[in-house]
Amino acid sequence: MPDVSFDSQTIEMIETMNKTSDSINTQEFNEYQKEILHQWSRTLTVLGFTLVPLFFVLDYFTLPVELLPRFALYRSIATFIVIIQYMILRSTMPSSLSYIHGFLFTFFVGGVIVLMTADLGGFDSRYYAGLNLVIIAVTLLLPVREVFSVINGFMLIAVYVSWNLIIGKSYQTANLIGNLFFMISTIIIAVSINHVRFRLIKQEFKSRTELQKTQNSLWTEMELAKRIQTSLLPDKNSIGNYETAGIMLPAAEVGGDYYDIIETRAGEQWIAIGDVSGHGLESGLVMMMTQICLFSMVNMTPGNKPSTIIEYLNYVLMENLKRLGSNRYMTIMAMRLDGSHITAAGGHQDIIIHRDKSNSVERISIKGSWIGLADNIREHLQDISIPIEPGDLILLFTDGVTEAGGVDGEMFGQERLQRLLQSYATLPAAEIVKNIAQDVIRYHHEQYDDITLVVLRKLS
Repeated sequence: MPDVSFDSQTIEMIETMNKTSDSINTQEFNEYQKEILHQWSRTLTVLGFTLVPLFFVLDYFTLPVELLPRFALYRSIATFIVIIQYMILRSTMPSSLSYIHGFLFTFFVGGVIVLMTADLGGFDSRYYAGLNLVIIAVTLLLPVREVFSVINGFMLIAVYVSWNLIIGKSYQTANLIGNLFFMISTIIIAVSINHVRFRLIKQEFKSRTELQKTQNSLWTEMELAKRIQTSLLPDKNSIGNYETAGIMLPAAEVGGDYYDIIETRAGEQWIAIGDVSGHGLESGLVMMMTQICLFSMVNMTPGNKPSTIIEYLNYVLMENLKRLGSNRYMTIMAMRLDGSHITAAGGHQDIIIHRDKSNSVERISIKGSWIGLADNIREHLQDISIPIEPGDLILLFTDGVTEAGGVDGEMFGQERLQRLLQSYATLPAAEIVKNIAQDVIRYHHEQYDDITLVVLRKLS
């Protein structure tokens, strides 16, 4: 069997998997904040060039007729500026200056509303309420820190107060105090909500980061399991007087199919193939347990028949599955190469043999039992002996081959597999396996099951 060794990439993945951090990466969070700030600034400008002109409907029904042209001009200018701002946001990438768009929006849209308040009576006008909408929109839409919201809100108040003082219209102090009270209250409420929301954004980023770490860790573990599994597969191209080749193509990161080509210390030659129910990590674990157990049994207890090996294997697997609390089971066949014949037992797919002398293909069914379902399967196991002559080909496979579904829903089927074996019979074993695997993959609409093929050719 090949040594299980890992390259530097695998070692690096293991080290990465073991690194954990409870704190948020400040730089990554800042980049994330810039990105969503940029995106939501675009949303803010869309609301701006939609609602600013729409509010002219309210102007039409509530304002003196002589002010309508001026207010239409105000709204047109503000809408035009916000559209330009939107186009800039569309054509630029998030940066550390993205937050400026919030200030610009407040200044231009809020500034237009300030002009309107001056035309409608200064501090005595109730039109200042529109400034509260600007404060709320900017503060609640943009994921910025509280200090930004405070500066933005008081900047708008400063523009409102200074412009109306410059205009110099008479006003009642009570109205000014009331307006400022409501605007400052709006800022306080909006900043408080923004404080909570910013913390939620930070927590959401942390959760996303932890989830990504978990996914990366899981992927690393799955990749490591896949490397271990593939390292356990045989890489022999011959055993005894047989040319051999095998391939396993898992449907998931870790497969549930199994095959092995074993030459024991006592000189016995064994071939095994199996299929664990399902696929994925748990099936891959059962597959690896089976490989280790069968390899140990044929090496430590020479002279056993395949049926005895399957019986012992079932006992060990049943015990392990009980400990795991798993309901997996497995089809498996063990085959011993015995000179002029092969001896096989188990419950698995048929054995397909291409006879070299007659250029014909025959199918041999093995009556046996699956393992992992019942404690005692001895009475269901039977050893069969199959004569093999020089030049004959033996094809073993899992149901992922014959049950591969095409675009029309028709399965690949065993008849098609037999025809392919006959057409490729003159090729080396490795080429036969490769060609059949490629034919199955091309036929597949989508691979749902592991695909495993093993070919043996008797040389003499």
